[in-house]
Amino acid sequence: MVQDQRPGNRVNHASGTIEIAGKTVHRLGFGAMRVVGPDLWGEPVDRAGSVRLVRRAVELGVDFIDTAAVYGPHVSEVIIREALHPYPEHVLITTKGGQTQSGPGVYATLGRPEFLRQECVLSLRRLGVDHIDLYQLHQVDPKVPFEDQIGELVQLKEEGKIGAIGLNEVTVDQIVAARRITEIASVENQYSITERKHEDVLDYCTREGLPFVSWFPLDMGPLAQPDSPLRDLAARIDATPAQVALAWLLARAENMVPIPGTSSTAHLEENIAAATVRLSPAQLKELNTAVG
Repeated sequence: MVQDQRPGNRVNHASGTIEIAGKTVHRLGFGAMRVVGPDLWGEPVDRAGSVRLVRRAVELGVDFIDTAAVYGPHVSEVIIREALHPYPEHVLITTKGGQTQSGPGVYATLGRPEFLRQECVLSLRRLGVDHIDLYQLHQVDPKVPFEDQIGELVQLKEEGKIGAIGLNEVTVDQIVAARRITEIASVENQYSITERKHEDVLDYCTREGLPFVSWFPLDMGPLAQPDSPLRDLAARIDATPAQVALAWLLARAENMVPIPGTSSTAHLEENIAAATVRLSPAQLKELNTAVG
């Protein structure tokens, strides 16, 4: 991993760096799903607070911010623009297309090429850019030929609307199939110490040198709660359970990029401080045995 030489807040710099879509970013990122309204629907209760939260993430050294058109829907992208535009050169903002949300928690996958194109064009407008560095297929649509979904992203890349293509919630076979068509810059799947259904995908990405972005790295919250299965070890090393969960991920593989999300500045600062937590081989073994 390249050592970061940029000035500024160093809290997150201890997480190390990785290259994604041509940019060197720190391995502990920020998932911007929860900067929207309750149940991930509509405007946040405190819009100004959400804007401050995104700015605070960058102040803490976060330079990989993950969002999607479906968050809100559309609200997260607009808040990111309000918080950071014009974007610092070193910050990589990735967004996704291929899902719809018609009500709180009511999601559908939609991978038709014309919809993917529409989503990309609208994301460009909401983010206030003419080029998205990393654009991800949010979810593979089983009703649409896979090569048509990837092919549309390739066309958008050739037109200069996106710089690199990422995949979200995919299998090893789907990654291999996509790489036969085009270069894939990253893979983003759900993964945490208590949710390892994509272990084979992580292992494949590690072997192939592909960045693996972990969403829900705190398993949707339980790992950070007072009754977390990580609480005993956390108490012994003067850390919080959330910090132990994130430190475990950073130690799991050098291509791992956890993106914890939150609507709380206090939780954001707690999460980013996990970059400085170091787990010994004995502690990692204890966690793998107790929680794995």
